[in-house]
Amino acid sequence: MAKQILMPKQGNSVESCIILEWKIKEGDSIATGDVICEVETDKATIEVEATAEGTVLKLLYSADDDVPVQVPIAIVGEPGEDISSLVSGEEPPAAEEEPETPVPDDRIAIAQASPASSSPIPAGTGFASPRAKMLAAKRGIDASVLTGSGPKGRVIERDVAAAEAGRAPLTPTARELMAKEQLSAPESGSGIGGRVVAADLLTSRSQQLDEAQVETVTSALGFPGPVVKTPVRSVRKITAQRMRESLAVSAQLTLNSAADATALKALRARLKQSDPKLGLNNITINDLVLYVVAKTLKEYPSINSHFLGDTIVEFEHVHLGCAVDTPKGLMVPVIRYADLMSLKALSDTAKGLINNSLEGKAAPEDLQGGTFTVTNLGALGIDSFTPVLNVPETAILGVCTIQQRPVETPSGVQFVPYLGLSLTFDHQAFDGAPAARFLKALSENIKNIDLLMAR
Repeated sequence: MAKQILMPKQGNSVESCIILEWKIKEGDSIATGDVICEVETDKATIEVEATAEGTVLKLLYSADDDVPVQVPIAIVGEPGEDISSLVSGEEPPAAEEEPETPVPDDRIAIAQASPASSSPIPAGTGFASPRAKMLAAKRGIDASVLTGSGPKGRVIERDVAAAEAGRAPLTPTARELMAKEQLSAPESGSGIGGRVVAADLLTSRSQQLDEAQVETVTSALGFPGPVVKTPVRSVRKITAQRMRESLAVSAQLTLNSAADATALKALRARLKQSDPKLGLNNITINDLVLYVVAKTLKEYPSINSHFLGDTIVEFEHVHLGCAVDTPKGLMVPVIRYADLMSLKALSDTAKGLINNSLEGKAAPEDLQGGTFTVTNLGALGIDSFTPVLNVPETAILGVCTIQQRPVETPSGVQFVPYLGLSLTFDHQAFDGAPAARFLKALSENIKNIDLLMAR
């Protein structure tokens, strides 16, 4: 009996997943536990395993589709089995549609040489099947200018595939400019799906054009010229929602300060030169700051808290979020029980979580449960900034760059390295004075990190 394979639920906060790649195709035989596709949530990339065995009778979604969790994505059963009752809401293809099975390359070649016996519709009519239009859009090909070889001359998928195999797809403007200026088209362009746009026809982006050429090119390009539109989805969509919600439901205020980083830098230098057997060589300034934050928060439980509207939850232990800039967007893995860890343990845990986030392998539970977050922009040379709260957390620390500051001493003015700190807090949960006291204590602990580690 045919069975459906559902898009699995990936944590309580994940509502949908984007199919990145199918590892199987219709007609394949699979067993329970086989990886059938790779999907992307708002937090990580995950492999989906088959929950049934048999022959793949139907793939219900395509790559790049955004699929709700707990929705069927594939049907598995015996070859030839009737699955009409399981394919909910799907209409059979129209009579003039091409079959759904991929067209072999040799058939594409035949189609190019010998169109179907029916009279082809003249190019430019736009008479194309839905799947042909979809493929053309993905490949950056204008289906309306193709000659169809399908029933009644309709442009079908194999016509689009043939067009793609024969040349790089060009936009109408690029095609017009190429003919007018006798330019050659590159193998691929900068447009969607590798589509060649008018700007790609220039031999070099730095090419200097005379007045006549500028007028020709700009008139062909139009105004404002080529643009790239990126759908807001996955991590970017979730981040956008959370940032907006954060500012809507909290009263955020940022305090800026700085800490003497002399001891911090000296300790980092000693660790870097320590015996490799100790495993301390790779400890970074960020690791040291995370360690100091975790220890300082133990003394200020009101800062290590969640604001829930009518309740404030103060946590006995510190579960430290660490903001990570990944190729997919901002992620915040959580170092659980950071206050109980040694410096080495905290550093190793942080690096493992950060690497998993960068590689898209972070588990949903690794990105939940934080009580306080640290975001570090110091490596980018930022003097100070305003971090946005990761609600319901009540505070977030921004770590800035280290700068030399003039300090008056008994022996005269000296330049001392200072680490910039930006603390954003929710004024609903506590007032400015407690936040300032925490920031002052944090600065003192950074200044005297050797004493903090001796406690």
